Amino acid sequence: MIESTSTMRYRRFGRLGWQVSEVGYGMWGIAGGTGGWTGADDVTGMQALHRAVDLGCTFYDTAWIYGRGHSEHMLGEVLRAHPGRRLYAATKIPPKDRAWPSTRDSRLRDVFPADHIVEYTHKSLAGLGVDRIDLLQFHVWEDSWAQDESWQRAVTDLKDQGLVEGVGISVNRWEPWNVLTTLETGLIDAVQVIYNIFDQAPEDELLPRCAELDIAVIARVPFDEGTLTGTLTAESAWPPDDWRSSYFVPENLIPAVARADRLREIVPADMTMPELALRFILANPHITTVIPGMRSVRHVEANTAVSGRAALPPELMDRLREHRWDRKPTAWSQ
Repeated sequence: MIESTSTMRYRRFGRLGWQVSEVGYGMWGIAGGTGGWTGADDVTGMQALHRAVDLGCTFYDTAWIYGRGHSEHMLGEVLRAHPGRRLYAATKIPPKDRAWPSTRDSRLRDVFPADHIVEYTHKSLAGLGVDRIDLLQFHVWEDSWAQDESWQRAVTDLKDQGLVEGVGISVNRWEPWNVLTTLETGLIDAVQVIYNIFDQAPEDELLPRCAELDIAVIARVPFDEGTLTGTLTAESAWPPDDWRSSYFVPENLIPAVARADRLREIVPADMTMPELALRFILANPHITTVIPGMRSVRHVEANTAVSGRAALPPELMDRLREHRWDRKPTAWSQ
């Protein structure tokens, strides 16, 4: 690790060799638009993005679907405003069938046909205003597609043309196993996976295999979509057009809040639950960067300040491991 003028620490991004901030920026929440998070406004979002740059954050994760290109345009503005900083832009190709997540019945030709991969690569290049995308990721994935030559040729051609430097996969919720065969193709440089105090299953197989293959790991959903901030209650509600209203259905919200309440009992007095959540993730050396969603300057300052903090005591880590919650995808889990 190396340190910047801020307290931010940096980690090697797998075989791509980049040095990226261990606390990155998840940009879904600031994009707004259909299927997103309500309450976003561009002024606040841009202030937060620029503050993140000031505090040493160098890894920004977006996707075309976040605001239908709007999040990419926001990131492009940030890149142009800081020409002297090496900022890494990661984006994602949406599934052509617009189905999140994919399922065992999904066919590659319906989700990521080669022409669709190329089309959205160019859309993202234009939206970001760059000549090359640092990390192009598939936004859903099925491991049964691993040996299909159509996607393999498409990403290889994009790399050969200098349009893409790295290729990644965003693994479906609660399916960290659903990429292991694909990693063996040698074409994947990074994996993005849900990993947090509740969702510890990636430790079983995925994280060790990525370490063996020198594949970077991006930890997403560090706060369990908000549960691990400690701010949700069994009565929490969102507008109908907010994604959370369809995710936090009673059969999810009620047990999640109950688990967060139990976790609260062991949060140290000098620490917030979000800080504990991030420090748990960063304690794992297999994690390259964690990408909390940050919708305000206050969020940015709190989350980036976690970088460089001392390791959590072993006895606390042991107690956190007791909060592992293995879940299976269902109709509402998306």
